[in-house]
Amino acid sequence: MFQWSKKVVKSVTFNPEIADESLLAQIESYLEAEPEKTFSDLCKEALWKALCVPESVRPSPNTATSPTDYQISELKRQIADLEERFFAKESNRLQTMEGQILQLTQQVAQLAIMVSQGVATHQSTSSVPVVEAVNNPPSTPDPAPQEVDPVISRLSQFLDDF
Repeated sequence: MFQWSKKVVKSVTFNPEIADESLLAQIESYLEAEPEKTFSDLCKEALWKALCVPESVRPSPNTATSPTDYQISELKRQIADLEERFFAKESNRLQTMEGQILQLTQQVAQLAIMVSQGVATHQSTSSVPVVEAVNNPPSTPDPAPQEVDPVISRLSQFLDDF
């Protein structure tokens, strides 16, 4: 038995005769009147009728074997809308992240200036200044927080080595 591939394409040739030209004109007017149908659909219907295949065996005309142009254009529109919303949301997120990065950069620059000047500020929160945290290991509790001279803190590192 002859086996076809899943999709078989057959051609129909219309000769420049009056009969073929009038048939082609009829086909074009029919397809214009029913835009949801294709030439392939029309040929299949004609073959079902010409070969006297019973209605019960024929596929349902409501079952679309291929999407119509309207469905394709609607899907394209939906995808474009989805892409537009996605890119707008991602653009907004990117702008927010850039703002946060700028803030962090400014804060790091301020901290670098404070460390280079040796300024240790005490905040009302429970955070320990960076200079004190480096000089005082966590295992030795400090009875009272003291101001640390930056020159002494630098020299103490060398004294620890001796």
